[in-house]
Amino acid sequence: MLEFTMEQRRRVPRRLGQYSAGCIVTMLLLSGVSAQLKYSISEEVNEGTVVGNIAKDLELDKSTLKGRKYRIVSNDAEPLFRVNQDDGVLYVSQKIDREKVCSQSSTCLLNVKTVLENPLEVHYVVVEVLDVNDHSPVFQENELTLEISESVFSGARFQLKAAKDPDSGRFSVQQYKLNQNDQFRLEVKDKGDDGKIPVLIVQKSLDRETAKKHSLVLTAMDGDKPPKTGSMNIQIHILDVNDNVPVFSSDAYSVTLRENSPLGTTVVQVNATDLDDGTNGEVIYSLGKSMNQQALSTFDINPITGEITVKGLIDYEERDKYEIEIEASDKGIAPLTTEKSVNIKIIDLNDNAPEIEVTSFSSSIPEDSRPGTTVALISVNDLDSGVNGKVICSMSEDIPFTLAPTIQDTIFSLVTKYPLDREKQSHYDLTIFAKDTGQPPLSSEKTISVVVSDVNDNRPEFVLSPYTFYLSEANEPGTSVFSVKAFDRDENDNALISYQVVRSGKENDKMTSFLNINSETGEIVALKSFDFETLKTFQFQVVATDSGTPSLSSNVTVNVFILDQNDNAPVILYPLSSNGSAEGVEEIPRNVNAGHLVTKVRAYDADIGYNGWLLFSLQEVTDHSLFGLDRYTGQIRTLRSFTETDEAEHKLVILVKDNGNVSLSATATVIVKLVEPKEAFAASDVKSATIDDEDNNVTFYLMITLGAVSVLFIISIIVLIAMQCSKSTDYTSKYLQETNYDGTLCHSIQYRSGDKRYMLVGPRMSIGSTIVPGSHANTLVLPDRRRTSEEFQVVATDSGTPSLSSNVTVNVFILDQNDNAPVILYPLSSNGSAEGVEEIPRNVNAGHLVTKVRAYDADIGYNGWLLFSLQDVSDHSLFGLDRYTGQIRTLRSFTETDEAEHKLVILVKDNGNVSLSATATVIVKLVEPKEAFAASDVKSAAKDDDDDHFRVVATDSGTPSLSSNVTVNVFILDQNDNAPVILYLLSSNGSAEGVEEIPRNVNAGHLFQVVATDSGTPSLSSNVTVNVFILDQNDNAPVILYPLSSNGSAEGVEEIPRNVNAGHLFQVVASDSGTPSLSSNVTVNVFILDQNDNAPVILYPLSSNGSAEGVEEIPRNVNAGHLVTKIRAYDADIQVVML
Repeated sequence: MLEFTMEQRRRVPRRLGQYSAGCIVTMLLLSGVSAQLKYSISEEVNEGTVVGNIAKDLELDKSTLKGRKYRIVSNDAEPLFRVNQDDGVLYVSQKIDREKVCSQSSTCLLNVKTVLENPLEVHYVVVEVLDVNDHSPVFQENELTLEISESVFSGARFQLKAAKDPDSGRFSVQQYKLNQNDQFRLEVKDKGDDGKIPVLIVQKSLDRETAKKHSLVLTAMDGDKPPKTGSMNIQIHILDVNDNVPVFSSDAYSVTLRENSPLGTTVVQVNATDLDDGTNGEVIYSLGKSMNQQALSTFDINPITGEITVKGLIDYEERDKYEIEIEASDKGIAPLTTEKSVNIKIIDLNDNAPEIEVTSFSSSIPEDSRPGTTVALISVNDLDSGVNGKVICSMSEDIPFTLAPTIQDTIFSLVTKYPLDREKQSHYDLTIFAKDTGQPPLSSEKTISVVVSDVNDNRPEFVLSPYTFYLSEANEPGTSVFSVKAFDRDENDNALISYQVVRSGKENDKMTSFLNINSETGEIVALKSFDFETLKTFQFQVVATDSGTPSLSSNVTVNVFILDQNDNAPVILYPLSSNGSAEGVEEIPRNVNAGHLVTKVRAYDADIGYNGWLLFSLQEVTDHSLFGLDRYTGQIRTLRSFTETDEAEHKLVILVKDNGNVSLSATATVIVKLVEPKEAFAASDVKSATIDDEDNNVTFYLMITLGAVSVLFIISIIVLIAMQCSKSTDYTSKYLQETNYDGTLCHSIQYRSGDKRYMLVGPRMSIGSTIVPGSHANTLVLPDRRRTSEEFQVVATDSGTPSLSSNVTVNVFILDQNDNAPVILYPLSSNGSAEGVEEIPRNVNAGHLVTKVRAYDADIGYNGWLLFSLQDVSDHSLFGLDRYTGQIRTLRSFTETDEAEHKLVILVKDNGNVSLSATATVIVKLVEPKEAFAASDVKSAAKDDDDDHFRVVATDSGTPSLSSNVTVNVFILDQNDNAPVILYLLSSNGSAEGVEEIPRNVNAGHLFQVVATDSGTPSLSSNVTVNVFILDQNDNAPVILYPLSSNGSAEGVEEIPRNVNAGHLFQVVASDSGTPSLSSNVTVNVFILDQNDNAPVILYPLSSNGSAEGVEEIPRNVNAGHLVTKIRAYDADIQVVML
């Protein structure tokens, strides 16, 4: 059989073809077998394509073909081939699709049967249809869906449907390819004629939670180059298995929760997810089974949402954190569970007030304890934490105790802050305040009582120092004459005082032997009767000793002045006869004029004052028209000229009496003889011849000495008066303390020296009017006790003709004593007590002014400087008091738990050495705002009754109409919309300016008045007196103005006469250097303080040679008490001379 392909026919030349055909025919003929041709063509060639030349190849005669009806025999209605009867060429009659005609064969051979008639010849032609790669592999489905459980093991095989390719041979499906993935691989199974089958193999374990679905692409390829392909999408769905436990969204749950959170408060919402599907992935929540009962009763969890809520009380102090175990489970057949801890940290709220505990408490502490002495240990504890648990302890500032920190923050030492003084305050109620730093802060307080025990640190103090007693002479021996009193500010034995008189045995203390003192009462008994004429004053000391250990003592000087009693009758010194009787004869010329001095009756009274003040009167006279007697001087003078008819001798009886309450008297008789002038002169010469030589010099010097002594004595007595008028000895005698002077004259002293009489003011006499010798009225009056100083003059006048006088200026300065307690001006109730009620709204803020306590003290300086303090208050955290202004303000806002009424007791005290005080009580009532406004309206009712409310009437239109009314109260709330208006000072142009002129020498407490006037018609006004006290600070060093030398140094020379008095006065002038220069002057009083630098000088007796000797002759028959003589002495110093 010959095979020809289309390619071979194209390539072989005709000659070769002829040769080949011939060979073949020859071979066939030789064999005797019908020849069979085989051609090959490609499929899908065009219609009319030559398959082969059958006639030629079979060497048939082309010319006979048509006659022999050369044709193809086929059963097909439309044969695939046709033969041309003219040339015997086989043509393709239609396109041949190998896949249709040879679908089941790998080699497509088509048998073509050709027939020739006449003779009949049958030739078989085999046409091989060669495959052309005109088809791509095709899968039956474009997408394949597989469901594979995620629990399958690696290596599981899944056979896939093979792809179909109509082509054959190498153009059929040769291989499969799977897209790149990690989970699956492809294996191809060759089944021979059935082709190649793809097998999908699980390469790695499947996890639905990682990938629920896998998308693969399977590609089938034929063997062409390049190959044709076909693909199929494979969707693999992983079926879920409950292989995943629930997983919480957070690795750790840590939340904070405020204590005291309400029930139902959400703490945290947990969330767990399960990667499984369906019920395997549904999560439910529950609390762990291992939790304790307290946590289970405190918290709850929602099984669906996982929300943890509060179901019990949250108390930080009981437990500050919770660790809750929660479980998350799925709903699988075999559920899987996960546990997780939730850490809940409780945030502390400031709901616990500090607790104060006092340990190691000493309820009594000695007053001599040093600052820093520990009284108690204060332990504070706050159950809260952080700033809520940090506690600040404090105490009042105005007490001598303080809190000192220790090495532990919660323990404080209560120590003394500065030295204690039991005598000022023996008991302290110490209130310790503890306040935490939370918001809002909570506080507590604890009061402990500390008693200051006494230590013998105070000496006994006498009520007066020095004591001055006035004792009437001729006192009864053995009776109490006076007493001293001392007090000791200590207590118990330390204050038990015993008294004793200091007896040193010296000459000056000899009077103490006549005194005895009661050691317990201080009462002093005189053991002898004192005589003023013998002893006028003496001094001794009393010691007061307490019973403490060691004992303390103090002494006081007691000055005793013996008061004169009228126990001495006047003694006639002249006239005195030789027999001692008070009689004398005076001869005068008959021709003397009226006013002629006849004689002078001289008398002496050993008493002083009124008791020694002598008055002269004519008890008996022959002719009252002739002689007159000066009642004060005892001078007898003629009242008229004598006439011839007048008797030659006249008898005058002169009565001399003192001014005692029961006056004593003596009489003197003077016989006046009228003689001729010549006889009178002769008699006068005889008298004067014997007397003048003896007395003239002595009298002259005596008068000079007595005058000087009088001046010095006046000055010393004035100083003594000032000292005696002073209550306190803390000041010099120049100053006189203010007393509650009642204006009465206690006593005065009359001093007589020769012919001079002085009226001296006693220690308790009034001051003011001039001195009038002989007047029994008060001599000095202090016109106004509120004046701080008083100046007056004392005039000493002699009785000479003409009389001479001198005066001295006495300046008395009244020093303020703290003798006025503060007076409460506000609050003041209707009954006069210092009480008041203040109503304030409950909703006021901290710092609200409740009221202002006003007080006044009549004293000045520190004695009148008032300080305010809260002595008693129901709640120290609510109200505060400004210690200087007296303003009471709220310290915080009020809460519902605060009491509606609070009592405040305010202590107002001055700053005197021994402070005086007063108390005021303020009742603060908390009312609702509406009530407060109503209370405010009540206060202003006098003014606003008709303006603060009105009524509204609502009436309907019915018949009859009905109506109702309501009262509307309108409260005008004050706003700070008015600036202060200056009422005074105010200038003419309306500006707040003014000029005030005050003297340069105003006192520290300058007083002026402020007047407030309204603008009404008529205008009303009121004024207030303002005392301005300028407290001096030692901010100026002394500046020497005089003396001042030419080189600027404080030096100068002053020349004064030797005979200046003790109180020398001069003026200093200060002039500036301006043009014109201005100057001012000041009077300087220089008081020379006496030193005992002069010995006494004996004035009488005095002999002719100057020695202090004399001879006195007295009758032998004189009675006891007869005055022998009087020693007169003088000391230039100004102290008391003891004779």
